[in-house]
Amino acid sequence: MAGAASAALPPAIEQQLDAAGMPADAMAVLVQRVSDGKVVMAHQPDRPMAPASTLKLVTTLVGIERLGPVFRGKTELLSAAKPQGEVLTSDLVLRGGGDGDLDWEAFYRMLQTLRYQGIREIRGDFLIDRTKFFPARLDIGALPFDDTPEFRYNVIPDALLLNTNLIKLDLQSDGNSLAVRVTPPLDGLAIDLDMLLIDGDCKQWENGWKLPRTTYIDRDVRVRLQGTFPRNCAASTQINVIDRAQFADLLFRTLWRHLGGTFAGQTREAAAPAGAQVLATHLGRTLAEGLRDINKPSDNPLARLLFLTLGTLDGQAEGPTPVRAIREVRNWFRAHNIDDSGLMLDNGSGLSRSERIKPVQMAGLLAAGLRSNWAPEFLSSMPIRGVDGTFARRPGSANGAQPSRLKGGTLRDVTSVAGYVPDANGDLCIVVAFINHEKSTSRVGRPIIDAFIDWVGKTDTR
Repeated sequence: MAGAASAALPPAIEQQLDAAGMPADAMAVLVQRVSDGKVVMAHQPDRPMAPASTLKLVTTLVGIERLGPVFRGKTELLSAAKPQGEVLTSDLVLRGGGDGDLDWEAFYRMLQTLRYQGIREIRGDFLIDRTKFFPARLDIGALPFDDTPEFRYNVIPDALLLNTNLIKLDLQSDGNSLAVRVTPPLDGLAIDLDMLLIDGDCKQWENGWKLPRTTYIDRDVRVRLQGTFPRNCAASTQINVIDRAQFADLLFRTLWRHLGGTFAGQTREAAAPAGAQVLATHLGRTLAEGLRDINKPSDNPLARLLFLTLGTLDGQAEGPTPVRAIREVRNWFRAHNIDDSGLMLDNGSGLSRSERIKPVQMAGLLAAGLRSNWAPEFLSSMPIRGVDGTFARRPGSANGAQPSRLKGGTLRDVTSVAGYVPDANGDLCIVVAFINHEKSTSRVGRPIIDAFIDWVGKTDTR
């Protein structure tokens, strides 16, 4: 498909772009029939475009091909010395290994394992080991991606993604007051409510949300919720507003106390000592299962975690883990005879202003996905149009044939789609479409993308 000639977009698509105040060259597309490789339509197929979350298809396919479907992230609790009766005299180390399933309940079970071994008192410190990735804390110094850095989709992962550093808030109001419940409950955490109750639509409660303020006093944390909230409304959200080292400290102390344990030491960031023995282990789900949690809901932290894990494959390589991950992806492209010129990678999730990929490159990746030994796992991770994931509420197949499996993407100025769509005869087609323009908001761009998918579904490509 390299060098495929550009052609005019379908007239109906051009009309929609024009009505939205966007020129035809704001859109780049490629449609290729799978059975014989025929390029059905190509418009600017060699133009590098911002892909938004369709880039997760790159990370997930390369990830399962390089790591394998049974790969699991791992978290370990370690100690340099054996317990002496009920007492652990050395430091307790929590070492992260790219485990995306380490929620607070999984961590509780790990600590419970220590209690089952008879350990009650920890006399050393609690060490947090994030050194599997370099640098260990990619979030430090990183500029917020947008105006809501506290929400889950913006969490920048490290090797120890402990509960994704999130606290869950369940907000409940009546006509006069607002209450909040926090999960997990953390000793030393206080929530101050500074939210004005208003008459408003409960479904639009986030419109009145403002960035919370967090203050620290020794080991205690206060989070002040700000903005407005509708009366007679119940809503839930998860926020990342506590420094992750302090969050780990609060969570550990709370859970260990709940289990009847004692701890008087400090919490520190440090690598596990050489020769430390494993006391408890948590394994995440297999990558074959995890792909669904990345692609169907378009999970940015999990995609970024997988991308960073790719950067650890070559144990002899040097340099930052993200740079090594980029090298792994480029090597995969070249091994599959896909030209990687113009490909620009950042964090592997598409939540980036700098990432670029050509439609012809994305189509080449999707073609390779069908040939992959792990094609069933890859395809089953993609949202099904009109059925589930981020496409659950989008229109279903135009011709009632086999469902379309598609990954969408939306950023400010970007709307995109990539995946597999059956044509009017049921022949499967690879479809890639990117719109890059300042007027391509979700409200404007998605109907155009949906219309293009429908055009493929109604077209006889033979």
